[in-house]
Amino acid sequence: MRYNRLGSSGLIVSELCLGAMTFGTDPGRFAAVAGLDQAASTAMVKQALDAGINFIDTANVYSRGQSERLLGQALKDLGVKRSDVVIATKAMGPMGDGPNDSGTSRYHLMDQIDASLDRLGLDHVDLYQIHGWDRQTPMEEALRALDDIVRSGRARYIGVSNWAAWQIMKALGMSERLGLASFASLQAYYTVAGRDLEREIVPMLQNEGVGLMVWSPLAGGLLSGKYTRGDDGSNQGEGRRASFDFPPVDKDRAYDVIDVMKRIGESKGASVAQVALAWLLYQPAVSTVIVGAKKSEQLADNIGACDVELTAAELAELDKASRLPREYPGWMFAMQGGYRDERVSPRREPK
Repeated sequence: MRYNRLGSSGLIVSELCLGAMTFGTDPGRFAAVAGLDQAASTAMVKQALDAGINFIDTANVYSRGQSERLLGQALKDLGVKRSDVVIATKAMGPMGDGPNDSGTSRYHLMDQIDASLDRLGLDHVDLYQIHGWDRQTPMEEALRALDDIVRSGRARYIGVSNWAAWQIMKALGMSERLGLASFASLQAYYTVAGRDLEREIVPMLQNEGVGLMVWSPLAGGLLSGKYTRGDDGSNQGEGRRASFDFPPVDKDRAYDVIDVMKRIGESKGASVAQVALAWLLYQPAVSTVIVGAKKSEQLADNIGACDVELTAAELAELDKASRLPREYPGWMFAMQGGYRDERVSPRREPK
């Protein structure tokens, strides 16, 4: 297991992060993903920690608070030293039927950080994240609430999930201008078969020093190796895609990439899933990749991706199969910027 800084912060996290969305048995909106009871959740946490994972991510909405509760109990039952684990959670989604039971208002964020800490059985989380974009709350209100949460000691760092590049950039500028805590990380969807992030968000993250936490790195199981071209998942009764076809993926491009990953995996004795995860670990913007599982063998397979080494030729082959179609203004940048690039000498490299 390797360890990275979370963006430009001083927080060091494992390159794989255990996702706790599978924790809980609530029959609500996450039932297709969740299903683990306390014993299974505790076993999953132990397996992750034993493998060197020090980072665990959850959210208040996962199984309506059960995920946080099961995670907190697992840490207690395993006797995990608080300083040995980095805990992240999120808030924004609905936690009730009232008009203020969702969103990023000061009212909701202040209420939910306390509720999350109570369920987790902790006095602070290491990373507190806004889970999505709330069109009803002024950005400054949300940022000031997050800053107060950090200043109160209830969170060490703050992050955001599922925001556009311009929204994050505006928030970073506002935080700097007002002297507020700023986002250390973005949690976003990114896979070798879904590289939309590279158009605007990845360049922004790298320029501003914001870390990237990848969710659904196997595209909801599509890149697990279970599926083949023309298979809509209907014959994969245990696969998540059979009942929860999410996130949206360009299937034709995905299967082109899967074909390449199968060849690479066979040459290394690695699974398709391991090759897909390994590709992400080679991407410079990525701080950590969130992996979640319902079965021990699934988590073990994911952890095995840390040992898969890809050559420059293999990375180039994957890039060719998964490359995004050219889009304006990107193709204009390449055309106009080329003559300037030619005037800069290559960097010196050690012999």
